[in-house]
This record gives sequence, C-alpha cells and structure tokens, in this order.
Amino acid sequence: MDSSILKKIKALPPLDETVIQIQRICADKNSSMQDLVKVVERDPMLTANILKSSNSPLYGFSKEIKNVGHAISLFGMATIRGFALSSAIKENIKIDLAPYGISKHQFIDISTFQSAFMFKWYSKVNRSMLEILQPASFMMEIGKIIIAHELLEEGKDKEFKDAATKEASISELSKLEKELVGYANEEITAKIFEKWNLESELIESIGYSIKPFEADEFTQNYAKALHVVKTSINIFGTLKENQINEALLLCEDYNLDSKIYQKIVEQFKD
Repeated sequence: MDSSILKKIKALPPLDETVIQIQRICADKNSSMQDLVKVVERDPMLTANILKSSNSPLYGFSKEIKNVGHAISLFGMATIRGFALSSAIKENIKIDLAPYGISKHQFIDISTFQSAFMFKWYSKVNRSMLEILQPASFMMEIGKIIIAHELLEEGKDKEFKDAATKEASISELSKLEKELVGYANEEITAKIFEKWNLESELIESIGYSIKPFEADEFTQNYAKALHVVKTSINIFGTLKENQINEALLLCEDYNLDSKIYQKIVEQFKD
C-alpha cells in the first residue's frame, strides 16, 4: 500500500479502552448483557451517544429508550457494538469530506441510515448475521476519510469532486478513488479494521463489499448484503428510485429476497 496512505492509517488513534472491552464482551460467547451494560455505563459520553443513536427516528420506536440495558434488549449486543465503534470515530477522528461534497454531519447521517436499514432488513432475513453486518454497516465508508485527506493534501480535491458529481454509482466512485489515490474506500477501510485488530470476518466482508463473488462462500453472504445497502444509501442519495432499482437487481443476482427488501424500503419511505 502507498506509503502516504499507510502513514495516514497508522496515524489514526487506537480504539479507546471502553470500545476494546466492548469488543471482547461481544466476542465472548459466555458474556452477558449485564457485562456489556456495566462497561458502557462507566463511560458517560459513550452512554449518551448510544442513547442518542438508539432514539433515532430511523428505528421508529414509539417510546423513548432511557437506559443502555433497554437499548441492548431491543437491538442486541452487536448493534450496541456498532454504536460504540461509530461513536469512537465521531469523537476521535477529524472528518473533512469536502472532496465528496458532504459535511461531517451528512457523512454520519449516511452511516446511521445504512446501519438502521441493515438492522431492520436483516432482523427479518437472518438476525444472527447482524453480529458482523451491524458494525460493518456502521463503518463501511470510513476509508473515505483517509481518501479525502489524501486528495486535499495532493491538491486533487477539485478534480475528484468534479468527477464524482458526474458519477451515479458506487462502483464508478470506487474506480475514481482508485484512479486518483491508488485505493478504493473498501480496501482502505479493511486496512483500518486490521489496524484496530477487528475480526477477519468483518475485514473480509468490507473488503469484498462491491465484489462479493471474488470472496469465499462464507464472506459472500455478508458482502452481498453490504453491497445492497451501500447501493441503496450513499453520498449520491438515500433510497432514490434509481438506487432502489439497482439494489433490486443486486438482490436478484445475489439470490436475496427482494420482497423483504422492498418492505423495508417502504417502511423508511413512510
């Protein structure tokens, strides 16, 4: 990997101790919901961020979620882990995505929407897969932070922004990223996950999320779901007609139940 990109990845701050503990608890089959509650509640800022995320109107809960235990009982440990990882990124990494034509808040909104869509969709498809899909869907665009930094540093930001606005798909955007900085978002995100010692299933699922058929059979199932979600919701828009149509074609190609996908789309549109 190019030394400039690699240096930027190495310069990223490590995950804080609370998030590392959450990782360990979620990986331990003998751990309990209460173990997770205790760790989260020791960090007031993380607790506030998790409750704010849990109460997002995207999830559509009629009653306010007032404590971490309630949030875990509704979402499961994997989703809380995703909330925690997302919170760590927001609090500890400088985000300037001007080359993509979006603000930090828009970037966070896109990531939150991707995750909420994945949660609702795979809760009806295969809830156990959310152990990987939830943290992945929260963070599958963070490579763009490194790419944007590189573009700004190299003075290629205007060239990229002008070209990106003419693109209409994530696959074309990925090609543009690779053309100008040498690597696509998915490759850089996978490297960031490696730096943070996240599990290989998460790294592989992200790395192959726009080319699932190149992955092994196990990884394909996760990469396909990520590809559909990032096609539906990305910097070009959220659940626009062309995005939905492209995602439906992917569902057909990937043998995914398009009826369930369409039901979730309608829920968010309502």
